[in-house]
Amino acid sequence: MTDPLDLATLARSIGHEFKDATLLERAVTHSSFSHENRVADYERLEFLGDAVLQLATTVLLGERFPEAHEGQLSPLRARLVSTTALATLAGRLGIGPWLRLGIGEAASGGRDRPRVLAGAVEAVLGAVFQDAGYPAAEALVRTWMAEPLAGLAREEEHDWKDPRSLLQELVQSTLGETPTYDVTVQDGPPHQPRFGVVVRVGDRVLATGEGPSKREASRHAAELALVGLRAQS
Repeated sequence: MTDPLDLATLARSIGHEFKDATLLERAVTHSSFSHENRVADYERLEFLGDAVLQLATTVLLGERFPEAHEGQLSPLRARLVSTTALATLAGRLGIGPWLRLGIGEAASGGRDRPRVLAGAVEAVLGAVFQDAGYPAAEALVRTWMAEPLAGLAREEEHDWKDPRSLLQELVQSTLGETPTYDVTVQDGPPHQPRFGVVVRVGDRVLATGEGPSKREASRHAAELALVGLRAQS
C-alpha cells in the first residue's frame, strides 16, 4: 500500500498544491485512525467541504442550465453530490489508497466503502478551502464536475429547458417564424391573480395557457403548443 504520509502524488491528482500539507494529511485521516493514534480526523473538514461543494455545484448548475427552475436543479445537484457520485469521484482521484484508517476499518474494507470515500472527497475540498480560499475550491469543483455535468446535459437537457425556448426552436426550424405571446385574460384578487396567454405564429393560434403570472401562463401555453405541433409532425 502507498505510504499515506507521502501525499505529493495525491495532491497532484487532486489538482491543488497545498501551502499547508498538514491539511491534506488531515483530510485523509478517518476517525478510526484518529481514535487509535490520537490525531485529528477529517470530520470538521468534511463538514466544511460539504458546504463548499453545495454552493459550487449550485453555481455550476445555474450556469450550465440557465433556463432550469429550482425544482429541476435540486435533484440534479443531489445527483452530483450523492454518496455514490462522490465515491466515484474519489476513485477517479485515487484517494482510497491514501486514506489513513484504523486497523479494524482497513481490514473490513473501509478503503472501498462509499461513505468513507465520499467523506474524504468533501474533506479534501474543505482542506483546499482552508488552504487557499473559495476561488481555489470552486475551480477544483469545476474541474471535478466537468464530466458529470456533461453527462447530465446529454441525458436530460430537454427535460429542463424552458418550453418557450423549445417552442421557439421548433417553430423557427419548421416555419421560419418566431412565436408571439399576448395576454388575453387578467383577473382574480390581488393575492391570487389569474392570467391567460395565447401564443401565435402570425395569425395562427397555437395554444392558450393559464397561470398565476404572465410567465407561468406563457410557459403553459408553450407546453400546450409543443404538444400540438409534435402530434402533427
